[in-house]
Amino acid sequence: MWQLLKIEWMKMKSYKVFIILSLFFILGIFTANYIVYSVFANVVSKSDAKMLIPDFNPYDFNYVWQTISYTSGFILIMPAMLLIILVTNEFAYRTNRQNIINGWSRKDFIHVKLMLALVFALVSTLIVIVAGFIFGWASGTSVAFNGFTHVLYFFLKTLSYNLLAVLMSVLIKRTGFAIGVYFVYMGAENIISQMLDVFSLKLKKETSFDPGSMGDYLPMNAADGLLSFPNNSIKKLAASSLPTNYTSLVIGFALAYLLLYVWMSRRTVIKKDL
Repeated sequence: MWQLLKIEWMKMKSYKVFIILSLFFILGIFTANYIVYSVFANVVSKSDAKMLIPDFNPYDFNYVWQTISYTSGFILIMPAMLLIILVTNEFAYRTNRQNIINGWSRKDFIHVKLMLALVFALVSTLIVIVAGFIFGWASGTSVAFNGFTHVLYFFLKTLSYNLLAVLMSVLIKRTGFAIGVYFVYMGAENIISQMLDVFSLKLKKETSFDPGSMGDYLPMNAADGLLSFPNNSIKKLAASSLPTNYTSLVIGFALAYLLLYVWMSRRTVIKKDL
């Protein structure tokens, strides 16, 4: 597998799309978090809102790991889109067939793409950890790892986005169409998720049955639902009327979907015509 990954790296390292999207992703993580950091430092802390959330800085080390994971999660579409481009290019330029002619098996082909999704997730998580230390130190607080589990949730969300990207790539095989379907699916699932969350809220209010946020049980939202902005007095006021967050159940759904993405991707490549 290491040798196959080295071959993938040889393909990518001089590819301009890979370089540009990677730089934009790294810049996006720091820019998005700097915007939130600046808003709290220069706007919220100097306004009447400070009365509602006293002594709350989302980037001190008590909250930074949760904040940075939540904020960075909004730009995970970039590595997913890059994966779609890289995988569909294999079909567009017939390099997948050439690899098999050169001795790769179909399993080798799909396994290295799945491993690439894992590597992208690990690198993305490492960047978030570095950003967490930078913003935490900038807050002037002592290093702490409160809420570091949210970084693991970020990794799970990144892997979920990436593996779904691989699955759509091997199913559709055409770059533009695959990216379009990916975006449309994300939008459609978010709409359905919001509807389910409203239904969950209605059930809790009218019947006292608390099913949790049912929108979080959908494929993309399962990983999304694990990440949230740090608790503060405003959130605590609203939490009592909202459905309960069944974290263990949501993690179970997220892991089940990951296994489903891997199984469907392998089955598609191994069983169907390339």
